[in-house]
Amino acid sequence: MAKRKASDLRKSVAPRRPAAAPSAGRTEAAREATAAGGAPQLVALGVSGGIAAYKSAEVLRRLQDAGFEVAVIMTANAQKFITPLTLQALSRRSVITGMWDPEAAAQIEHVALARGCALFVIAPATANVIGKMASGVADDFLTTFYLATQAPVLIAPGMNDKMYAHPTVQRNLAHLGEIGVELVPPDAGYLACGDWGPGRMAEPERIAAAALLLVERGARWRSQRVLVTAGPTREPIDRVRFISNRSSGRMGYALAAAARRRGAEVTLVSGPTALPTPRGVARVDVSSAAEMRQQVLRALEPATVVIKAAAVSDYAPRQSLPGKARKRPEGMSLDLAATPDILQEVGQRKGSRLLVGFAAETQDLRQRAQEKLRAKNLDVVVANDVSSDDIGFESERNAVLILGRDGREVALEEAPKTLLAEQILDVLEGYLPS
Repeated sequence: MAKRKASDLRKSVAPRRPAAAPSAGRTEAAREATAAGGAPQLVALGVSGGIAAYKSAEVLRRLQDAGFEVAVIMTANAQKFITPLTLQALSRRSVITGMWDPEAAAQIEHVALARGCALFVIAPATANVIGKMASGVADDFLTTFYLATQAPVLIAPGMNDKMYAHPTVQRNLAHLGEIGVELVPPDAGYLACGDWGPGRMAEPERIAAAALLLVERGARWRSQRVLVTAGPTREPIDRVRFISNRSSGRMGYALAAAARRRGAEVTLVSGPTALPTPRGVARVDVSSAAEMRQQVLRALEPATVVIKAAAVSDYAPRQSLPGKARKRPEGMSLDLAATPDILQEVGQRKGSRLLVGFAAETQDLRQRAQEKLRAKNLDVVVANDVSSDDIGFESERNAVLILGRDGREVALEEAPKTLLAEQILDVLEGYLPS
């Protein structure tokens, strides 16, 4: 399995760009990437209404050459540029053209197809469709399917260069990238309007190569059972008060969601947080460090990957007072005891699992992260500086330094935690157990 270099990682808020040149080896790999029973994996191809829709026939052919079966979804505007009959003849499947097609309605097809496909490709993706995807609008089959599928999503924008550069379009693309939608960026060249600039949909071979990379990645993650911990713990002083920390749980939740989108089976053991459960993730709620230890050890046996992103309290009152303790003018002293070191215990039981720890530090970041890597028997440690109020705890953004047991080191620049989660998993891909 090829390992990605740090230079390949995305380092901005723009969506990730997995474009690559196709190769015979990759095409052969795709032919072997089949579903149970030997059937080719199914890719859904969405076609929206731009002049580049004429290229969708070639995109379909390239996907077929890579070994995939292709189901086509067309918007009403796309049908003004290329006929459904053309794509039906090439795909040898009925083309879905609307929510109320008799065949689609009979099978609730957006749900049936969403469950069965390995990837959803939209080529071309117009500014209109990108905007609806970013806003959660589902007013036709294509956008409804986008919300229904749990498969990876890849878009290839195609539009006028002024439209592509518009701040609203760029904001929508950035938002889609943060939630895991992949991008094959458009080429620069002469456009249908006569202008020259970025906006022309990428060539079909680039789109097919990017699709193949995503399906191969999904095949690696589908075999993994990922255990993620997130959020703070609360150690009770009495029935009202507790000791805790500033962790919001966002990083752990983003990692759980990203792993699930890649096809992994994910269990999330969460401390107290108001965050919604990521789609498709099994969530177990806990409060104290002792409860988190119990649930982590219970979920450890089937796990192949353990990501300990929770901020577990280091100390807890030796005794929790019954009821509510009255306020005393002279103050109050607490006798604190160390909580269980869950990460170290998991490290002792690690076996062949990939174990990833987090290190939140205010100084000597690299040194302390390396010490934790060795002391806890980790494979990878993700370290972040929490001395600033702008990123880290209670923030939607972060910047991290990733250190591997094998000496690899990757610095990920400040970005939304949803985007960092994808980048962190990109790095972890090189460490996945076979």
